[in-house]
Amino acid sequence: MKKVLIMTDSNSGIKIDEGKNMDVYVIPMPFFINGSEYLEELTLSQEEFYKFLKDDSVNISTSQPSAYYLNDIFEKSLKEYEQIIYIPMMSSLSATCASATTIALEFGGRVHVIDNLRISITQKESVYEAVKMRDLGYSVEEIVKYLNDTKHVASIYIYLDTLKYLKKGGRIKPAAAALANLLGIRPVLYTRGEKFDTFAKVRSITQAKKKMIDQISKELNGEFKEYYEAGKMVVSIAHTQNYEEALKFKDEILEALPKIQFRFIDALSLSVSCHIGAGALAIAVAIDSYLN
Repeated sequence: MKKVLIMTDSNSGIKIDEGKNMDVYVIPMPFFINGSEYLEELTLSQEEFYKFLKDDSVNISTSQPSAYYLNDIFEKSLKEYEQIIYIPMMSSLSATCASATTIALEFGGRVHVIDNLRISITQKESVYEAVKMRDLGYSVEEIVKYLNDTKHVASIYIYLDTLKYLKKGGRIKPAAAALANLLGIRPVLYTRGEKFDTFAKVRSITQAKKKMIDQISKELNGEFKEYYEAGKMVVSIAHTQNYEEALKFKDEILEALPKIQFRFIDALSLSVSCHIGAGALAIAVAIDSYLN
């Protein structure tokens, strides 16, 4: 019997086949589109998702794996593995973590659910670290402790190109969205894992990128300084149908932060994209003590 299975969900940006190569089980996140259920990557691609999202007549809602599905996956996996470390998307954006934590109680301490406040590229980084630690021979207890101890050593900043979907989801009042559009104002959101808040209001993506890089620089030379100077901080980019701008952003980041180690340019999680639409651009920093 194998020792430890690392498990995550498709919000991490890790593809199912990539997960298989790392001995990571990737749970596809479900979506309901006009009442029909779709599973990310299996029955719903990025391209198909954005076609639906751009159609105002289509109703899209995020969902979560059912309790039955999680219980079944845990039960089947534990026939092959001694223990499971499950790293879902952060609990503030989904009830999956809470459901999985409750279900895990039925398996006598063999399933460890980690709420380390991550999503998208920072969640992916957590999975990569857990895999590296497992492969280096660390115990489950050591991996779990590390993920919990370092959960606050990460941050994400996201520029939104449109307010349409925040308004549609009731996260911003129509009058406020109309005024922002009239003035050409766009928000930059940020999260440390609890929720998304407004970091800045900008008039262009150029201004947004500068503000985001400046803020990341402050963090790296401030509260994350110890890890940064030890070479343990990494930076990544996420976007929603904005790859060309993401490539430019990478060059700008590396010019401003030449000592940082760059990791990924990924499409942003569909669970987040559902609420922010296309054209978004994000930067994230996170600890990675096991990169080398």
